[in-house]
Amino acid sequence: MWNFIVQFFTWWNGQTMGTRFATWRFGKRVGEDEFGNVYYEGGMSSYGLPKRWVIYKGYAEASAIPPGWHGWMHHRTDVPPTKENYVTKEWQKQHRANQTGTPQAYRPPGSLAVAGERPRVTGDYDAWTPGN
Repeated sequence: MWNFIVQFFTWWNGQTMGTRFATWRFGKRVGEDEFGNVYYEGGMSSYGLPKRWVIYKGYAEASAIPPGWHGWMHHRTDVPPTKENYVTKEWQKQHRANQTGTPQAYRPPGSLAVAGERPRVTGDYDAWTPGN
């Protein structure tokens, strides 16, 4: 019952009622990633491409899609990572969710959230002053 109430009144937690109905009606499950997000395909978009969507485990956060699935979702490849031996490239970093708004967010030196002074301007830049 709680899941029904959450899905009925929120769009950011898992899936909405509309997405649940569309998934039941048209969706074909393609696979699941290591985070528990489930990927579907079904129907055609107005561009003539198959519709693809994800039902997030927990909050709907687009940065929670790993690189292999990101390519499939955006039609960069027709083969989902579950149907191929997708191996991350050596230059790819380990996936991290978006940290904006959390204590782990990046805060450069001199920002209001970090103690310290902002680095002095160097090079050929001169700050504008009135009367110059």
